[in-house]
Amino acid sequence: KMTVKAVKMPCTAPNVYTKVPDGGWGWTIAFAFFFVEALTYGIIKSFGVFFNDLMESFDETNSRISWIISICVFVQTFTAPLSTVLSNRFGHRFVVMAGGVLISTGMVTASFARTVVDMYVTIGVISGLGYCLSFLPTVTILSQYFDKRRSLVTAVASTGECFAVFSFAPAITALKEQIGWRYSLLSVGVLQLSIVICGSLLRPIIIKEQEEVKAQPPEEPTETKYMLENEQTRTSIESIDSGVEITTSPSNVPGNTKAEPKNEEPKEHVQILVENNSTLPEPKTKLLDFSVMRDYSFICYAFFGLFATLGFFAPSLYIIPLSLSLGIGKDHSAYILSAMAIAEVFGRISAGWVLNKKPIRKIYIELICVVLLSVALFAFPFASEFWGLMTCSIFFGFMLGTVAGTHIPLLAEDDVVGIAKMSSAAGVYVFIQSLAGLAGPPLAGVLVDTTQNYSSAFYSCAAGMVLGAVFLSLVRPCKAGLCHRQQQCAEESAAEVVPDLPDDFIEMDIGKAENSGKGCDSV
Repeated sequence: KMTVKAVKMPCTAPNVYTKVPDGGWGWTIAFAFFFVEALTYGIIKSFGVFFNDLMESFDETNSRISWIISICVFVQTFTAPLSTVLSNRFGHRFVVMAGGVLISTGMVTASFARTVVDMYVTIGVISGLGYCLSFLPTVTILSQYFDKRRSLVTAVASTGECFAVFSFAPAITALKEQIGWRYSLLSVGVLQLSIVICGSLLRPIIIKEQEEVKAQPPEEPTETKYMLENEQTRTSIESIDSGVEITTSPSNVPGNTKAEPKNEEPKEHVQILVENNSTLPEPKTKLLDFSVMRDYSFICYAFFGLFATLGFFAPSLYIIPLSLSLGIGKDHSAYILSAMAIAEVFGRISAGWVLNKKPIRKIYIELICVVLLSVALFAFPFASEFWGLMTCSIFFGFMLGTVAGTHIPLLAEDDVVGIAKMSSAAGVYVFIQSLAGLAGPPLAGVLVDTTQNYSSAFYSCAAGMVLGAVFLSLVRPCKAGLCHRQQQCAEESAAEVVPDLPDDFIEMDIGKAENSGKGCDSV
């Protein structure tokens, strides 16, 4: 069996394993991802505490202030391919540390802003780019350290976002009362500089798989099956006559393999572990592998992310206005939002625990969660009082946690693209999501302004989630069909390449070898 073997190196060097460790330094990266999640999405979701202060200071409307976060989220997702390219070129550690510096710079500079346009540039563009460079590489490298526990570890670590909403929102509110919103924003920017420390913990991982070569007994007649050419076959027979056993072709035998005399007792099996890179050069890593766009299963999954993203934002943006329109007080409305966040924590952990079970087809579990999330969105307009809205919010928060905490890590599953192409796939996937992230909130706002009813925003989100469920249901069939076609093509190409050899091919070479041996004896 292969064993997990970490090569002892300095803390700045990559970890080298013979297989995915499912732990080890991955626990440290999971710890770092928890705080990166808290300092990125946690701050974005808590930014609403500054809205009224910014409206008063800049004398702007709520819609113009809300564009700060809209631009930030769009830049964060739109630049995802850039994050992938930089990670493949310079490594995850450097990119995340650079992202932490950009986030902190944008927030600190925004505390000195004089107009809302300054906020668009500092928080929207600079910090938005930093959020992308910090979040995506961290979740990508975390997936590389885990296999069997990937879903559970990623789901638990992603709860940093939810805990941040609980802690940052009241803490920032209390801090504003003491030092004002500008110094509070400055403090947040300084706090986000700790992302640099989290980034420094992201040691890259290298998986050097080992293949097993089995030496057969010398009298085994099937050893000649390894030889594909006449000259190689003759060399193998002559070597056995001279007392040296060669059981594989020369390209597969390492240089330090010792010959075994013929007169020794045959051994059952001799196992030699040969590293794959001992004879073959390491392939050059592509900065951004767009071949995933030719994978039908990934295309369906990307469309799922595009339409499902429409349902991620509206409930948190419109749940309080909807509750106020139903005559619910501000305090009770805040409780509804808090209950939604608490339920999301349990949803993320529960999804990770379920997806960690074996054997299980994870893509189908995700589909069930998306369907239930659509039901939750359709239920909001039917709530007419506090407890009905509270029930819908808890149900929605729980199901949102099951989807939000798993939809990116599922890219590493073989049903989508697999772990080898996850880095490029995640960049393209999040880039496609950016379109819905930018258009979703304004679309819901237009519907609300047109119908003068907040329920229309939830209907639009539910419709997008249903479309996402349709595309998600096509992922597995597309992957199965693609694999079947590839297998057929491989079989056809193999049938064309392998020549038809005569039955007496080996016998002719053995005769030649015997004749040459007699000639040498006569000399």
